[in-house]
Amino acid sequence: MASTSPPLPSSFLNRRKLFSNFTPFKPFSISLHDVKCCRFRCQIKSFENRPPNWNVDFLSGTEPVHLNSTSPMSMDAASAPDSAVKRVCLFYCNETKALAERIAAESDAIELRNINWRTFEDGFPNLFIPNAHGIRGENVAFLASFSSPWVIFEQLSIIYALPKLFVSSFTLVLPFFPTGTSERMEDEGDVATAFTLARILSNIPTSRGGPTSLVTFDIHALQERFYFGDNILPCFESGIPLLMSRLQQLPDSDNISIAFPDDGAWKRFHKQLQHYPTIVCNKVRMGDKRIVRIKEGEAAGRHVVIVDDLVQSGGTLIECQKALAANGAAKVSAYVTHGIFPNGSWQRFEHDNGGHPETGLMYFWITDSCPRTVKEVMSKPPFEILSLAGSIAAALQI
Repeated sequence: MASTSPPLPSSFLNRRKLFSNFTPFKPFSISLHDVKCCRFRCQIKSFENRPPNWNVDFLSGTEPVHLNSTSPMSMDAASAPDSAVKRVCLFYCNETKALAERIAAESDAIELRNINWRTFEDGFPNLFIPNAHGIRGENVAFLASFSSPWVIFEQLSIIYALPKLFVSSFTLVLPFFPTGTSERMEDEGDVATAFTLARILSNIPTSRGGPTSLVTFDIHALQERFYFGDNILPCFESGIPLLMSRLQQLPDSDNISIAFPDDGAWKRFHKQLQHYPTIVCNKVRMGDKRIVRIKEGEAAGRHVVIVDDLVQSGGTLIECQKALAANGAAKVSAYVTHGIFPNGSWQRFEHDNGGHPETGLMYFWITDSCPRTVKEVMSKPPFEILSLAGSIAAALQI
């Protein structure tokens, strides 16, 4: 009769999960107190996808279990959970808290860190970064919102401080570059504040890993990418992929045309939207008024989506909507990456429940690059929010 091996001690079975979580950079042993023990040898098939070079010796009697390596493995290779994942400590300002939480929900590799935003009695910032020692050697990012001039200084103070805390790398996420519409001089004495802000950001201190990375979306003028100096690495992202994904979900996705309100919008976005029929509008002067006309393309019977990088008062979009409706568009919607809407100008846009494109928009899509606007228009048709959270989370892994 063939002999059978004695059963394994319960004390070892209760500890078997420990082996799967073991990191082999310090001595390790498990003492077993069962009197009746056996000797066995097993091979661990995988250690973080490493070759099977680890053996477990379980000796009889009261001797401990030993975990031995049959070939060398570096500490970094053994302890790294996944070399492809970049862990990031993400700081944020008060305005971007909700967006930061959505970004962190996109990836377990992103950990939120808070800042104490306080002011002195005279109104100047009194700022504090908790556990500053804890971010040494970490990849650090800051999610900014330059929504108004009076919040820029306090955020710049944090932006200049974080790279100097011995962090491994520093990334500034500025979804909306606010001075982008003031990018050129037309008369002597004009100040191109876009260039000023670009120079300020270009002088952020370098971290241990090198220059600061800047992530921004759909900057207003294409030439502004050349305003930044060599001490910052701009990463120019776009919200258009979010729009394309949303358009594919519409029941009339096969009847979509894209309209650009001017030649500038066409130059900026037409390559990303080249698979859709396009309509280009332009502004013409009629006496003392400037009106929008269709320059090229057919709107008749189509669901036309007006695409631009930003909206402020909304006057151009409304004129474009009227021109498209007058030329037979069945539905009119709009998309902008940055919904600025100063002085509540979003209230000018009515909702078209269907069949009346001359009176309102079927949808008005914006991203959450401007947190104040998001709070104002949330759940108010025709507005829908397309979140940049997934795009930012992906950009932080670059």
